[in-house]
Amino acid sequence: MLRISQLILISLISSGCSFQADSIKKETSENRTHTQASTRVNLDPYTADKLNAILKQRPKIAHDATGRMTDAISADFLGTPYRGNMLQGSVNSPEELVIDFRGLDCFTYLDYVEALRKSTSAAEFVNNLIQTRYIDGHISFFNRKHFFTDWAYREHKLADDITAQISPDTVTSVKYLNKKADGGNYLPGLAIVKRNISYIPAKYIDEKVVSRLQTGDLIGIYTHLAGLDVTHVGFFIMTDNGPVLRNASSRKENEKVVDSPFIDYVKEKPGIIVLRPAS
Repeated sequence: MLRISQLILISLISSGCSFQADSIKKETSENRTHTQASTRVNLDPYTADKLNAILKQRPKIAHDATGRMTDAISADFLGTPYRGNMLQGSVNSPEELVIDFRGLDCFTYLDYVEALRKSTSAAEFVNNLIQTRYIDGHISFFNRKHFFTDWAYREHKLADDITAQISPDTVTSVKYLNKKADGGNYLPGLAIVKRNISYIPAKYIDEKVVSRLQTGDLIGIYTHLAGLDVTHVGFFIMTDNGPVLRNASSRKENEKVVDSPFIDYVKEKPGIIVLRPAS
């Protein structure tokens, strides 16, 4: 594996999730990155300023408190517009590393917050983002972590799947990720991955389940659709007003990063998958 820290050049330019069945096509052009001898990252002024502001505030947050760090950093993005198709790249077009805080979808939101949580400098953030988004830190469409549960089951493990520990009513379904019900692929050119997906059905998500969740847990909204594990993702955050799903919402009434009342949100869904980030 290339030593990413030796490859990154950051150029600051002064001039300037809902995850649905057919939106996997969108993801084909969503993550972009290419492998080169060096990777130049051009940050627009808004992103550069926001990145620096977040990194400046980071030392004030307890370093050993993963949940508090996630809460603080994710809150900095509240109100950020939802924007799909932020990342580019496919089987036929090379990927480029995209860092753009001006608009987020549900997955890039998780990427950015997770990478920022572990970073103390801009260069470290870029390095951590690559490690978060790509298997073995290798910038490639084929190495992108396309599915939510990849965070727990692919190389450079980012989180533990604790779904079964949260509820005794967990259900396990065998999924063939990337394989549509009609036999086709959501992402042509990528392999089909067999994976046992555990989820908590919505009817069993009550106060007892919520009490076992921790601020900073990653929540995936499970789907019964063949070939997919989730249709949306976000952070579980316990606020003074109760538990919320902090997420980049594509709903027409939102179209931005919002705090959605947790129980009200998930009770309308098939269920949830819970991943807990590694410290």
